[in-house]
Amino acid sequence: MTAALLESSLTSLPLIARGKVRENYAVGTDRILMVASDRLSAFDVIMGEPIPGKGALLTQMALFWFKQLDGIVPNHLTGDDPLSVVTEAEKAQVRDRSMLVKRLKPLPVEAVVRGYLAGSGWAEYQKNGEVCGVKLPSGLKNASKLPEPIFTPATKAEMGDHDENISFDKMVEIIGADLATRVRDISIALYRRAADYALGKGIIIADTKFEFGLDADGTLTLMDEVLTPDSSRYWPVESYAEGINPPSYDKQFVRDWLEQATVDGKPWGKVAPAPALPAEVIAKTRAKYEEALARLTQ
Repeated sequence: MTAALLESSLTSLPLIARGKVRENYAVGTDRILMVASDRLSAFDVIMGEPIPGKGALLTQMALFWFKQLDGIVPNHLTGDDPLSVVTEAEKAQVRDRSMLVKRLKPLPVEAVVRGYLAGSGWAEYQKNGEVCGVKLPSGLKNASKLPEPIFTPATKAEMGDHDENISFDKMVEIIGADLATRVRDISIALYRRAADYALGKGIIIADTKFEFGLDADGTLTLMDEVLTPDSSRYWPVESYAEGINPPSYDKQFVRDWLEQATVDGKPWGKVAPAPALPAEVIAKTRAKYEEALARLTQ
């Protein structure tokens, strides 16, 4: 196994942005090199310890899903080799963990689709029977399958802040009715295809988030990561049950540990710095990512 990459540091390309997990570098004026580090973010806080190999696993999974979803909406992949735009000395930081993509104008909303009730959706449903303004049947439990997938957008948070769930009407205010409707309909179509495929491999995709941008011609384009365990809840079919938080392949494993973690004898407040992840949690998290990729691609 190659050494864990907590942060890439390419000097041959201008750094555009350093996100929770990825660094984006400019390649000319029309392309971006996205490098997936081994950082892990939970509750919008970056953990101090990397998950070795995670960036490569995420990249493999994203590339797999872009291929599976082909034909629904254009995506940002250029097909160019990421190694072709860096120096020989920098290739080790880029190999297997990078995508060379089109430079787009990102939409300022996240397209979240939920097929099951979980996380913040479950918390909101318990209060008012709705999720992001979508009225749901009464009597649903934690992890219940919804009658139909629902679209529950969110605003993108600045680094360190939490994404905020919004209603579809609010999304229309932000990006306009036509674009909002297209994003909603395409997102649900993407989720349905992915969820059906994954179910055949023994995995429930409970929810996921997509990101979109516009190219120079105004074409709506799927971008960023797609359907990775960092942006989705993956549950193994064999241990799924209503009324509980099902065991998962995604970073819910880390979230569950953090929910029990203490700092100076008090529960962690979900603000930086995060408690140090034990070696066992790091190893189990990596194993979850590996198992999810193996199941999907077998």
